Amino acid sequence: MLKKRLQALGYVEWDKVDVNDEQHFRKVIVWLEDQKIRHYDIQDRKHLRDLKSETWPKVFAKYCEDVKCPITDTTLDQLEWLIGHAIWLEMENSSEAYSENVKEMKMKKKKEALVPKFKSKNPLDKLDFDSVEFKQGVYSLAKILRIPEHPNHLITLKACSKMVQRRLNPECLRNPDSKILKGKPFPVMDIAPGFNLNKPAVENAAKILALLYIQDIRNLQTKINEVIVRVQNITADPKTDTKLGKVGK
Repeated sequence: MLKKRLQALGYVEWDKVDVNDEQHFRKVIVWLEDQKIRHYDIQDRKHLRDLKSETWPKVFAKYCEDVKCPITDTTLDQLEWLIGHAIWLEMENSSEAYSENVKEMKMKKKKEALVPKFKSKNPLDKLDFDSVEFKQGVYSLAKILRIPEHPNHLITLKACSKMVQRRLNPECLRNPDSKILKGKPFPVMDIAPGFNLNKPAVENAAKILALLYIQDIRNLQTKINEVIVRVQNITADPKTDTKLGKVGK
């Protein structure tokens, strides 16, 4: 029964305990104090941990007195009481931890109840973006728009979105000739890139990255020009309040 109770407390070598062995007995006492009872501060457990000391029985007797162990007959009965005391402390700590968890859960539910819940009317919020049907829909749209499929369906969807914004917006549909590029295509893949990577595939990828970079710079320059034009329109047409002017001295 004693071993089973030590097992319940988490004593690793519970099945090897021999209470008739003085060293085993002392090790169990020290483990109970260090791990479960903790009546002494760490620095005050020095003498109790000295298992080979000749004065250990006196130290143990003093320890039993300090923890208010009512049994003074045999050390085995004292060990039984200390194990029971450790179990009681363990249950008390578990009960407090359980109470704290319950309290935290109640507070969390209370806070969640105070947060207003809004029902979205946007049907897109109810979509499962990882479902098979959604993926099939994205790839079907990409096929219609003649956009290459990417292994990640969300990247393919992003490409479709850019295509729709740039080529299928209302302005482009009203005047498609103004958005469709005309002229002879420039053989960009045939010109020298200015660097030699010794691998055609890598060089072609580098050329494409350079073109994308140039496109980003051009888009940035276009936005800067638009900002300058707007600022000039504001500064070139100031509104003057003639009532604030003064004539004469």
